[in-house]
Amino acid sequence: MRVKKIVLLMLVSCLCFVSTSAASTERKYLSYQDPKTASLFVPTKVLSAIGVNVNWNSSQQRIDMELGQSKLIMTIGQKEASVNGEQVQLSDLPYTAQGVQYVPLRFVTDHLNLKREWNGDTASVKIISSEQSAELPVIKQTLDPSKTKPISSEKKTFKVGRQSFTAQMVTISLMHPKIRLEVALAHDEIGKVDDLKTIASQKGAVVAINGSFFDAYTESNFKTPYGNVISNGEHKRKDLSDRRTIFTFDKNNLVKLIAGSYYREHNDEFTLEGAVQAGPRLVKDGKVNLNVVEEGFKDPKILTGGGARSALGITRDHKLILLTLGGATIPQLAEIMKQAGAYQAMNLDGGASSGLYAEGKYLTVPGRQISNAILVKYE
Repeated sequence: MRVKKIVLLMLVSCLCFVSTSAASTERKYLSYQDPKTASLFVPTKVLSAIGVNVNWNSSQQRIDMELGQSKLIMTIGQKEASVNGEQVQLSDLPYTAQGVQYVPLRFVTDHLNLKREWNGDTASVKIISSEQSAELPVIKQTLDPSKTKPISSEKKTFKVGRQSFTAQMVTISLMHPKIRLEVALAHDEIGKVDDLKTIASQKGAVVAINGSFFDAYTESNFKTPYGNVISNGEHKRKDLSDRRTIFTFDKNNLVKLIAGSYYREHNDEFTLEGAVQAGPRLVKDGKVNLNVVEEGFKDPKILTGGGARSALGITRDHKLILLTLGGATIPQLAEIMKQAGAYQAMNLDGGASSGLYAEGKYLTVPGRQISNAILVKYE
């Protein structure tokens, strides 16, 4: 009898583990763009999330959508649609891909009185109803994110003026369905520190880079991180007075760099899965962009000095660049990130904190334990 109980407990434990694992691999939702017409298509489930009543009839391949007094009916692959009972012709046809129904964004927003906003900084589109909104990364219909290489690493030499810098660089394909981002605190607590490799290993991460500045030189055992830190959707540390740049991401791996002053005024509008605040901003819209003093920096190590650096960049096609190097000033680091292909880029904590871990080993070994890290998981 006792053996049966033990076996039963083991089975329950296994089921719980499977359930938790399945929940962690939540589907990313993207907007697809027709490369010929530039028309955008969005998943119907995203429209449901912002208040549209969506019904899917699988036997008839029909999508019924209703918001307020407006009602649309579309059929997969058919040009004829219904708007409040009147027949209209579609120039962009709804379709199904991998079990998800996609509908033409312009047609839906025009007839359901929704707003849409294109964001060129992040190659994303925002859909806005009267009470809710959703923002999706946009990729070409011809691309299959599952067939892109999820992670690649290389040692690369950059030349700035007469100087050459050798950097360790890891590039992550954010739209790959198995890639997940996370911000992790040492020991899952504010004020604690630990080795970067240990933080990554405990969280099952394949790539990790050090995150925000923290009180590394205090004699106290409590070493608080600076600025805002969000982990797993929870604000672990909140400081709306901080003016430095914030790296953010949501559940769709839509990453953004946000000015601290803007975040202070609009923080309640963001639904973020993770964030760390560091700075300064290095690249904006493909050009070197430095406002070090405006972001509140006074330390000569940032203003004029050179040293070990960590940085991250975002490309126009939704890739994340993580980079470490030694001996560079902030202006030199900005030029390097531009050369690396970053459309947006920012500095992270550096000096002895600078560290990069990838696929089981250090590419750059930190000189001290750190407060928090940006992690990449392959699930």
